[in-house]
Amino acid sequence: MEQKIKQVGIDIGGNIRRIRLQKGYGQTELVRMLQLENIDMTRESLVKIERGIQHITGTQLRGIRDCLHTTYDELLSESFNKK
Repeated sequence: MEQKIKQVGIDIGGNIRRIRLQKGYGQTELVRMLQLENIDMTRESLVKIERGIQHITGTQLRGIRDCLHTTYDELLSESFNKK
């Protein structure tokens, strides 16, 4: 089982949501893109990750980074929320 990344002190989910919206993607669209890359994700899981109530796996984080054409720095940045 893949290790999950805890969202402690960093709002990874909030960063994902903000970047997703900036890129103009809906949750369902992002989930479909991830599934096409063989990354296990449901819309319900994405909602929970964005709300910070479910941990994200490294594979999911990498897939989201690739689908949103962003960087780990942006996804994991504490100050990104304040921009």
